[in-house]
Order: sequence, then C-alpha cells, then structure tokens
Amino acid sequence: MMLALAVLLLAALGARLFALIAALAMAGFHAAGYDLTIVAVEFYRLAEMPGLIAIPLFTLAGYLLAEGGTPRRLVRLSNALLGWLPGGLAIVALFTCALFTAFTGASGVTIVALGALLYPALLHAGYPREYSLGLVTTSGSLGLLFAPSLPLILYGFVAAQLETTPKVTVEDLFVAGILPGLLMLVLLSLHAMRTARAAGVTAQRFDRAEAVAAVREALFEIPLPLLVLGGIYGGVFAASEAAAVTALYCLVLVVGVRREIPLRRLPGVMAEAMRLVGAILLILGVALALSNWMIDQELPGRLLAALQASVTHPLLFLLLLNLFLLGVGLILDVFAAVVLLTPLLVPVALGFGIDPVHLGIVLLANLQLGYLTPPVGMNLFIASYRFGVPLTALVRACLPFIGILLLALLLITYWPGLSLAAVR
Repeated sequence: MMLALAVLLLAALGARLFALIAALAMAGFHAAGYDLTIVAVEFYRLAEMPGLIAIPLFTLAGYLLAEGGTPRRLVRLSNALLGWLPGGLAIVALFTCALFTAFTGASGVTIVALGALLYPALLHAGYPREYSLGLVTTSGSLGLLFAPSLPLILYGFVAAQLETTPKVTVEDLFVAGILPGLLMLVLLSLHAMRTARAAGVTAQRFDRAEAVAAVREALFEIPLPLLVLGGIYGGVFAASEAAAVTALYCLVLVVGVRREIPLRRLPGVMAEAMRLVGAILLILGVALALSNWMIDQELPGRLLAALQASVTHPLLFLLLLNLFLLGVGLILDVFAAVVLLTPLLVPVALGFGIDPVHLGIVLLANLQLGYLTPPVGMNLFIASYRFGVPLTALVRACLPFIGILLLALLLITYWPGLSLAAVR
C-alpha cells in the first residue's frame, strides 16, 4: 500500500512513466526475493526480438512522409475522388487523416501536418467552426486500427510473447483492424453528410481532369498501403521486412525522387522519429519486466478467478472491460497502456473465451478515445496549440465525435466477427 501511494505521489509530481514502471518492477522483484539485475535482463531481451524492428522503421517512414509534400498530395487526391459526395470535404478529412495517422503512429503529427490544410478549407467551405475543430482533432487518432499503426504492432508484439492459443500475430491484427476502422469512418462520414446538409454546404462537382491530375501527382504514394498489406498477405514479406521496404521506399521517394527533404535536414527528421521510438522502447522494456513479475506472482490467474466468481457471462466481462479501459485512457498514454495491460488482460480474456485478436482491437478502440479526453488527451493539447483554441472549447467540439466513436466501440466489442471474419 505504501509503495502504491509513493508511486501515485511521484506521478502527481511529474515523474517519468518509464521510471515509475521500473520502480514498481524493481520493488516487486525485490519483495519476491529476486536479484534486481533481472530487470536489466528483461530490458536487454528487447535486443533479441527481431520483430521489434518494425516499430522504428514504420515510424521513420511516417515522419519522412509528414516532412515532405505527401499531406498536401493526399488531401488533393482524396478531394478529387470523394469531394463530390455530400459532406465531401469532411469525408476527405476523415479518410486522409486516418491513412496518414496509420503511418505516423497517432503521434500528433497528423494534426500538425494536415490541420493547416484541412481546418481553413472546412471553414471556407461553410462548415461550422466547432464541427471543423472537432473533426480535425478527432481525425488525428482515427488510423489507430489500420496497418501499420504503431499501437497495433505493439499489441501484437507483446501478446505474441504470451504464446496464447489461438496465437496472436501482427499480420492477423493488420487484417482484423480493417473492418472496425472502416466502421468508425463510415459512421463519422454519415455524421459529416448530415452536418453538411444542415449547414447548407454544397458538394463540388466531380472533375475528371482534376482527378486524373491528382492521381498522377500522388502516383508514388498510392502504392504504399498495397506495399504493406499486399506484401505481407501475398507472402512476400514478414511484417518487419515490410517495414524495412516501406522505410526505404519513403526515403528514396522523399529525399531522392521528389527532393522534398534536403540531405542536410535528413538527420534532424530521423532524430525526431527516433525520439518517439526511444520513448516507446523505454516504456516497453521496463513494462516487460513488470509484466513478468505479474506473471510470476500469478496475478492474471488470480484476477481471472476473482472475476469468474462475480462475472458469469463474457458479454458482462466485455462491458466491464470497456468501462475499465475508458478509465485507463483518461490517465495513460496508449503506448504505456498497451504494454502494461496486455499481459494482464489477455489471459483473463482467454478465460472468458474471448479471442486475443478481438481483444486487441477492442483495447485499441477504447484507448483511441483517450486521445480526445482530458487530462492526458494528446490531440486536445496539440490542436489547442496549433489552432489557438482553449482546451474547454475543443472538448466541447469533440463530444459529438466521441459519442459516435462510443457507438462504434459497442459494435466492435459485441460483434467479434467484425474483427475476426478474415482472421479465424
């Protein structure tokens, strides 16, 4: 109890999350009579996990695209192909941001890179200011369920260490996230159409010449999703190999072909990308140590026994799980939540007959909402700084979008086939 109070006090004083997790792991192993070098050994194990290389490589690819002209080309392409729909520009914003977030890891880069393009365009088209703010802020995390999202890879990596039956692979998660992610986009698109009609926004006419020109301009970006998913599911690449090919492709494209990042700026862009990776790996290393302590102390088994004594139905467990994860999203970053909770929740979910791949999609769909809710909602702070809007105004603007995403979350949770149809 005293240890828990001390950790909470340190967290309130602003201690780094990885330090708190490391302190908990060391205290747990010390109390169990283990030599504390075991924490360092667990951290060192990261170097022996070859699949982990996908995280820095996909992150680098996303940052290279963000620093180049890809955001502008994607907006133009999406607008040319979808802008004729009712609410077309808002739908363009949703799909473009989702695709871009998948490659940049939901790190806030989407709001910075695309917000300057989309927010003024939405206002100019006649969309209400509050709706436009909510749309751009929400869209910054919509790609969390699409390959090659970093949280998706991270869950697959951590869950694979548990050697569950059925197995969890990053490749399965890439497929499992497609339909749930599209469900979120479709529901938000319907809301966009309704808002456009209410605001009297007229859709633009389809311009075949502009569509052809936009496709030509984005000709090198269009193959990227096919390169990742097609390469993996065509049996050409493993996930880590797909990450290496994608990073090399983006490097050659942005630096060599388009020359949008001069060579003198390349080290700075790479350093910025690796700062995010370094933060993730620090948390992952100490969280693996803490997870192994929890497993050694049989905490997942004890938690499962306690839950089975009072929760008799998987549907009730899923409801309680959603409430718990929504609460976690209020106080923990998505990366920390994934590496901390996965070893604890996967064995419990298996005890209730829930597929671990489905659990991963439910977990990330819940934590996605944490980007939009205070006190640690990263999208809120980035959008507040980027657009000069008070945090309270942004929270109010995001409420309708949060409601829609909660509806999508319920469907994803209680309709396992949506995640597992193409996997199991």
